[in-house]
Amino acid sequence: MDKIEELKKKRNAIILAHNYQPPEIQDLADLCGDSLELAIRASKTRADVIVFCGVHFMAETASIVCPDKTVLLPAMDAGCPMADMVTVSTLKKKISELGASMPVVTYVNSPASVKALSTVCCTSANSAKVINSLEAKEVLMTPDRNLAAYTAGLTDKKVHLWEGYCPIHDALRADDVVRAQAQHPDAAVMAHPECRAEVLAMADVVLSTSGMLRYARESEAGSFLVATENGLLYALKKACPEKSFYPVSEKMICPDMKRITPESIADCLENMAPEVKVPVDVQQRALGAVEKMLALK
Repeated sequence: MDKIEELKKKRNAIILAHNYQPPEIQDLADLCGDSLELAIRASKTRADVIVFCGVHFMAETASIVCPDKTVLLPAMDAGCPMADMVTVSTLKKKISELGASMPVVTYVNSPASVKALSTVCCTSANSAKVINSLEAKEVLMTPDRNLAAYTAGLTDKKVHLWEGYCPIHDALRADDVVRAQAQHPDAAVMAHPECRAEVLAMADVVLSTSGMLRYARESEAGSFLVATENGLLYALKKACPEKSFYPVSEKMICPDMKRITPESIADCLENMAPEVKVPVDVQQRALGAVEKMLALK
């Protein structure tokens, strides 16, 4: 939209979009990526304004790493059920049970206040690298039990799981994969580590969304079954138009990732609202956990 481009120049703004966003939002974005890529880009941008097309915790992360920037979230009601499954009070209770010396590794899909209590953050792309970077033999990983269980298989450390999950990924079952494979027997299966172990066991590769994009480009396979939120299919088809991509299940749709529209982007740039701003005390404590993650890349 011409109006959005004009407002971007006027505000010195950049539009970042997660790979699960609708096609029209991905096309408007200056950068599409997974949580790690977007966090890195936010930390390095020279823009004065960041329009974050994703969900609330992602905009909070941008505010954490860029406290001097204005971070706009076009749909303030775009939340994350997984992030809501961990709170400051419940995490403090768990830390008390396990011992204050145990490192807390927190998935970026979490509130800023929880990041502020954590030792280090991680994404689905670097969770094993983050845990293996710690000297402790045991860690608590929050809030996704599926990602934690998968990561535990990639390390010698004991990983204590939190009983949180992504409702979209967690709903996928092995039977869904079996049905999809029956329709596309030659397709390689790519699964996100937020899926249950029974699904991951059937996958050819387990990757973040950006990892799936890289794998699809480099793989000799001509067709793929995709076990993650179906918004990624657009990015995959755009990156590899000569290849075929199929959802493992049509039910893999996150309603929160679909709340942002071109009109809401234009409105937020026009009105410079709604803004996501992490309080200074929380931002400063959370920044350490995020910076430790970014330093590993």
